[in-house]
Amino acid sequence: MGGGREHEIPEEEPEGPEDREGHEDPESREGHENRGGHESPEVYDAEVRQVDVLNRLAGPASGGPGAGSDRPARRAGHRDADLLVTGHALARVTSLGEALTLISQLADAALPLRGQAVFRADREVLHCVGQFGLSDGEADAFRLPLRTAHPAAQVARTGRPVVLTSPQDYRERFPSASGYAEAARYETWAFLPLTTYGQLTGVWMAAFGAPVDMADGIGAFLVTLARLLGQCIEQTYDGQADRALSQSLRSSMGRIGPGPEGLTVTARYVPTGGGLMVGGDWFDSITLPNGRLGVVIGDVQGHDVHAAGLMSQLRTAIHAYAAEGHGPDAVLVRASRFLASLQEDRFATCIYLEADPGTGTLRIARAGHPHPVLRLPDGTCLLKHVRGGLPLGLDLGEDDYPVSVVTLRENEILMLCTDGLIESGGHDMYSGWLRVRGALTPGGPDDIEGMADRLLNAVVAPQTTQPGDRPVTSFTEDDIALLLLRRDPLADHADRPGRHLRFTLEQDQAQGLADARIEFQGLLHDWARPEQVDTVLLLVSELLGNVLIHTEQAAVLRADISGSEGHRRLRVEVSDRSDEVPARRAPGELSSSGRGLVLLDLLAHRWNLRPEPEGKTVWFEVDEDGPEEP
Repeated sequence: MGGGREHEIPEEEPEGPEDREGHEDPESREGHENRGGHESPEVYDAEVRQVDVLNRLAGPASGGPGAGSDRPARRAGHRDADLLVTGHALARVTSLGEALTLISQLADAALPLRGQAVFRADREVLHCVGQFGLSDGEADAFRLPLRTAHPAAQVARTGRPVVLTSPQDYRERFPSASGYAEAARYETWAFLPLTTYGQLTGVWMAAFGAPVDMADGIGAFLVTLARLLGQCIEQTYDGQADRALSQSLRSSMGRIGPGPEGLTVTARYVPTGGGLMVGGDWFDSITLPNGRLGVVIGDVQGHDVHAAGLMSQLRTAIHAYAAEGHGPDAVLVRASRFLASLQEDRFATCIYLEADPGTGTLRIARAGHPHPVLRLPDGTCLLKHVRGGLPLGLDLGEDDYPVSVVTLRENEILMLCTDGLIESGGHDMYSGWLRVRGALTPGGPDDIEGMADRLLNAVVAPQTTQPGDRPVTSFTEDDIALLLLRRDPLADHADRPGRHLRFTLEQDQAQGLADARIEFQGLLHDWARPEQVDTVLLLVSELLGNVLIHTEQAAVLRADISGSEGHRRLRVEVSDRSDEVPARRAPGELSSSGRGLVLLDLLAHRWNLRPEPEGKTVWFEVDEDGPEEP
């Protein structure tokens, strides 16, 4: 090592700012003990402690007794403060250039830092990956084999810091590299290892324009600074790689394609505020055989780049299963098994549906995902309760994803979204739903693009505190995926005004009675007389229950609201294919049947039974401004 051994920085780890934080100065301890009280420093009021610390920082008056005796301690204190501030700032930089620029601001008379360089090894070659204060020629010179007799190469081989206190020291210890020392304008060099989690990841060169005494705490300061820089560089590289990968995934998802004739689809995506361009949320549309359209939206657990990678794989798998012609339930079963086979210990929620543009029929399967929302032509928004199974990837042997059938009428819009749209901004599912409904209701069904923008703006729009203030971008805690599907009106006729509901209840779907009640509660959310809503729910339950109990057929329900607010009329029809006609009879006190027609007589304003070519239809009407119930 030559005659410069005594100038090397000690190998042991210096005490970092976090280690000093808990140490108590003897003078400070004495001051607390002399207060005459029995309270510890921890129980003093924060403001009192702050004033006490500020008073002690003032020190003796300049030029008075003892003015020079505490200068080393004050310099050390300033360096500790510099490390704290610099460490926090380095944690937020996004590039190596920013980090070196930040460190250069520490230069002063005691630390005459003029130039910096960071080296990393590429196989057997050491090369400069970043510099500050060096000329292009100086930076280009730092590309050399690891076995070269150069201070940076020696640090890369041994992991030990090297300090060169003068150009003469440089020439004596590294004569083959002395040409750089002759040409440079520096007086002292420090080459320090950059480590992350105990592994050597690079070398940092700090060049000084004047001699530096490493024994004056400068050596320990530089070692700690190198440790902070090494962690910062690794975070920067990881962040850049993550952002590049997420940006690639985001561009692969792109904007959603146009729907087939009769259906319009639009979608939006907003990443979180963490810097990634994409997370675990996604959407997709798939062209299916026979002119149908497949639509999917999902959310992989997590918001990191790993979640984004799993999302990409799962999205591709679902697209492939759907394109093969599998039904919604089979698509989700296969997707769940695929995700479980990756053994990543993450799950995903998802909705997949098939849409027939000719009839508006939607066949929907749901895997733990938030329910869709149906927007009627007049702006009324209903949470569309659809049956579902467990999230994808849980591998619990319960791969059952029932299919719900929903008919989308002309100018009706189905909204699919991930939970970020509902819960971002501290909302729960209830308050978030109110926010979504408030943004989805206004306007007509023709401006579906404006509707999507309005939904996102309700969650992530920039806010200003005062008129004229510069807007501040609002970051979401979760990424957001949103998809709107509209059934377009036919060219030869206009859709009827008012609200309409269509519902099919199969014999094996007895739990669908609860879904029907939920649908009607949404349909009548602004009905002027709440007691009539309870009446309608009772009558609908009776008519649907009669079909399930007394026939072997499915029940088809149609509901229409017409008229102006306050004077509206609700007409409900329940049809089935059974030829058995219900008979009016007075039920016994404990009878479980025979009351349906009696209730219609008592509670409906009008009702009747209509024979059909196949089966029958029972219908009733309720007027919003009708007579009071008996």
